[in-house]
Amino acid sequence: MGELIGMLLVVQGGGGLLNRLLGATSPSWFVQLHVLPPSLHVAASVVMVLAGAAVLVTGRGRKRPE
Repeated sequence: MGELIGMLLVVQGGGGLLNRLLGATSPSWFVQLHVLPPSLHVAASVVMVLAGAAVLVTGRGRKRPE
C-alpha cells in the first residue's frame, strides 16, 4: 500500500511540476493545481515528489511478512 501512495505522490507532483514549468494553462488532472492557489503550485509539486520518493525509499527497506 505504501508503494502505491509513493507512486501516486511522485506522479501527481512530477506531472504538476512539469505542467507549471512548461507553461500549461490548464490544471489537467493534477490535484494540487486544482486545490491550491497558483503561487503554491510549484512548491507543492516539489514537496509531493520528495514525499513520494521518501515513501518509496523507506518502503524498500522493510521486509514483507511471509
